[in-house]
Amino acid sequence: MPGGFIPAHGGYQDLRSYQKSVIVYDVTVRFCDRFLSKFDRTVDQMIQAARSGKQNIIEGSMASGTSKETEIKLTNVARASLEELLEDYRDFIRNQDGQLWDKGSQQASYVRRLGRQKRESYQTYRTFVETRDGVVVANIAVCLVHQANYLLDQQIRQLEQAFLEEGGLRERMHRARTAARGRRPR
Repeated sequence: MPGGFIPAHGGYQDLRSYQKSVIVYDVTVRFCDRFLSKFDRTVDQMIQAARSGKQNIIEGSMASGTSKETEIKLTNVARASLEELLEDYRDFIRNQDGQLWDKGSQQASYVRRLGRQKRESYQTYRTFVETRDGVVVANIAVCLVHQANYLLDQQIRQLEQAFLEEGGLRERMHRARTAARGRRPR
């Protein structure tokens, strides 16, 4: 912020929460294509919830320079959208008489290990998403949504802390104006 009061903003591509939400979106599109009828309303709802998760991260990041409040709100909307998507996957598993993987299961642990790879992308999961049955793919998606939600929870806490320490735009504007007045010759 040298000489100004609007901090650098954007950079959402570098956020792990965004990267994970892109994977969630891609998995969801493929899941819906493979396992749900194109006439099922759930398809649109799931894809829109996944899209909202990633798009609200983008919008919040871009708004962060002038409104920390908007950034926090939109990041929380992203989190809420992914929670809605999570429930759709749980519904699918239950309606298929499938078993939701326990957090400590071998399968869930494997998906978490995959999620720690550098350069993680849809390609990391592609073989599984495109060859396994619907219940397995839904469980993989559940694991990925949980990971994205965890990252968003951490991000929201960091945004809250940053706001408490730095304030918002009006406070930065006031500090910048006060500093500018102090530099004027009298």
